[in-house]
Amino acid sequence: MEKTFLVGVLTKYDERWEKLDSLNELAALVKTAEGEVIERILQRRDRLEPRFFIGKGKAQELAQIAQELDIDTFVFDEELTGTQLRNLEEITDRKVIDRTELILDIFAKHAHSKAAKVEVELTQLKYRLSRLTGKGVALSRLGGGIGTSGPGEKKLEIDRRRIRDHIKSFERTLKSIELSKKIQSSRRKNLFRVALVGYTNAGKSTLMNRLTHSDLLVEDKLFSTLDSTTRVLYLADNIQKPAHKILLTDTVGFLRKLPHGLIASFKSTLQEAIEADLRLHVIDISHPHCELQLLAGNQILEDLGILEHPIIYVFNKTDLNYDLMPVLKGKYPDAVFVSALKGKNLNLLKQRISSFFHSSKNPVDKSITI
Repeated sequence: MEKTFLVGVLTKYDERWEKLDSLNELAALVKTAEGEVIERILQRRDRLEPRFFIGKGKAQELAQIAQELDIDTFVFDEELTGTQLRNLEEITDRKVIDRTELILDIFAKHAHSKAAKVEVELTQLKYRLSRLTGKGVALSRLGGGIGTSGPGEKKLEIDRRRIRDHIKSFERTLKSIELSKKIQSSRRKNLFRVALVGYTNAGKSTLMNRLTHSDLLVEDKLFSTLDSTTRVLYLADNIQKPAHKILLTDTVGFLRKLPHGLIASFKSTLQEAIEADLRLHVIDISHPHCELQLLAGNQILEDLGILEHPIIYVFNKTDLNYDLMPVLKGKYPDAVFVSALKGKNLNLLKQRISSFFHSSKNPVDKSITI
């Protein structure tokens, strides 16, 4: 496994607990990328240094640590400029990547559909184009390891003009895919659509499997789901009436400090969440900062322009944390508290979906006899 060293910076404007939690999340991202975290550091600085981000003296110190611990890669929790990447690689004689590049690397490994692959490569090229500042930086990087999936695995010794040509080609392909998805979407207009959204690893896939009796991949990793998956959910009011056929879609997970450009590029993948009649915002109640994850999810929904659209908060993994439930019930009285793994309160969630279905302003024929 690639040996990594995590680097975070704490300024006078930051909360220490939040930065430590962010480093823990970065460690989980490295694990998902199949790397091993050997050590981590949170450096206190009054301001960020423009040439070396953490200062030349600290960079030289990291270079010495890299030799002692046999470190392969430094992973920074903040986004670095092309100049900072180049300078840090030269002074440490190690590969240096930032949080954004790590996320893109994971996306490249987990993308399976054509749309997701195109979106990943397009975002990678745009990200790396702005960092083409000379020797040692992203596009000319050879070999395997974290931060080299997708275009980075190829010998891309091409100038900015050719990269822009690649970007234009990917954008044309993406427009064609989006047009095809819109045609598919139009065929589903007469069906009520529900999208599962929320923080990565909140248990959306497990909830999807429980509700629709499916067997989607479930892993204790961030971004185990990247391509959206749709299954049929039947909701029956009673035995005498026909069941309602509803489409339930599991979407890519959210993350704090997810780059805005990445969200914009992944609108095709998130199209189901945008066009759904109802969104189930799934939150992991067992996480020590679950409300911070809820707010991060809401920020992304706002970026997508759908925060004001119908949403039901679904606090999952209640079997792992009973103590917080009374407080959250007071703050979010309309939320549903479930355990997807144990199957707890799923009937209540179905009732809430059914109630919303019946209260829709423009009801259409969405019933099917089973």
